[in-house]
Amino acid sequence: MKKAILYYVYDPMCSWCWGYQPTWIKLQNQLAMFTDKLAIELTVGGLAPDSLAPMPAEMQQFLQQTWHNIHQQLGTEFNHDFWTVCQPRRSTYPSCRAALVARASGLEAQMIHAIQQAYYLRAKNPSDIAVLSELAVSIGMDKNHFEQQMQSEEVEQQLMAEITQARQLPIQGFPSLVLLHNQQFYPIKLDYQHYETSLKQIKRLIQS
Repeated sequence: MKKAILYYVYDPMCSWCWGYQPTWIKLQNQLAMFTDKLAIELTVGGLAPDSLAPMPAEMQQFLQQTWHNIHQQLGTEFNHDFWTVCQPRRSTYPSCRAALVARASGLEAQMIHAIQQAYYLRAKNPSDIAVLSELAVSIGMDKNHFEQQMQSEEVEQQLMAEITQARQLPIQGFPSLVLLHNQQFYPIKLDYQHYETSLKQIKRLIQS
């Protein structure tokens, strides 16, 4: 019998994905008991294309307010020094590529975690290749190989294909959960504070 697939659609620099991360880890731990029926696949959504332009002031203000809102709602920690010590750019494709390069070594989850920690807690800019290279080394990857892969046509094609796939799924934004079961896609309700909400729906569908 073919396994169901749970797609987790994310962007490493999506602040709501950072807010959801503790609940997502708990959900994955609970789903581990269904490995005979369910596979989990991470899918990068690609929030913002490559850009060297400074982030417009209005966008900076909007994102700073978003960080405050997430902290108020979920208690998620943010280091707001990022907005003064870094030159923000609206460019998340580099961090998405980094996640894909890490995936090839079985280190995607570790790369996501490293990017989120650097961005939200250490006021580092994951739009910069130098920062991503440093993070790759920190999770045990070879710097030269990582940087070569980041510029490869293969990874670029993979990124574009995955973004296209994400946009064809029944999602409203990032993060999102979608279950593929019996050749049908089901949007899974994502609760930022209670993994049980998603777990109940997933269990009901895969056991039907």
